[in-house]
Amino acid sequence: MWPELPPPYADALRAAVDDLLTHYEPFAIIAAGSILRGQGGPTSDIDLYVLHHALFRQRLQRRYHGVPFEIFINPPQQVRRYFEEEHNAARPVTAHILTSGVVVLDRDPALAELRQEAAEWLAKPPSPDADALRWRSYLIADALDNARDLIETDPACASLILHHAVSNLVDYAFLAHDRHLPRQKALLAALDELDALAGMLARAFYATADAPTQLRIATQLAQHLTGAISFFEWDSTRLPV
Repeated sequence: MWPELPPPYADALRAAVDDLLTHYEPFAIIAAGSILRGQGGPTSDIDLYVLHHALFRQRLQRRYHGVPFEIFINPPQQVRRYFEEEHNAARPVTAHILTSGVVVLDRDPALAELRQEAAEWLAKPPSPDADALRWRSYLIADALDNARDLIETDPACASLILHHAVSNLVDYAFLAHDRHLPRQKALLAALDELDALAGMLARAFYATADAPTQLRIATQLAQHLTGAISFFEWDSTRLPV
């Protein structure tokens, strides 16, 4: 079953599938990525999710007709592990591919079962508890303190720390709203939609290379999202060990 794709993608996809059928025994192949959504850029690749019953997983990076492919080969039990691990990380990549990708090959009812499970995982919000969010906000505040310590003596290192802090702040914005983290290419657009002020500040941060300005904007973003811009006292919940 072939999706409608312009050249050279149509021929490349057929070549990739032929190669996989020659060297593996897949019962399902799903094609996904921005090219399949009609949003691909000059360097975009095609993702192929390959399901088989053999007890190994493998990743392939290949080119067919000049088109780059990322190929993920997994048995069903490994896919189910990814569902759980990626849900816990709030990045349900596998579940997205299985539910939104284009089914190119389907030779086993196991595919329908996995796609149903994927949809169920996507319906579950991340729902981090208060302790998890507080810990994240503390790490961000600590990073801001570290950047302040270095802003005069090593602004390049301060900038490096601030980039990590702002990236974590963007993640925080989605997690605090019980939202899965968007894919990278859609991250800032999704943030604009979720929180217009946070989106504006994040874009302003990434648009400047001046470390003191980055510190000022990162502090504003932290104040807006977490309310914590420096060290604060807190006690975590007691956890059994």
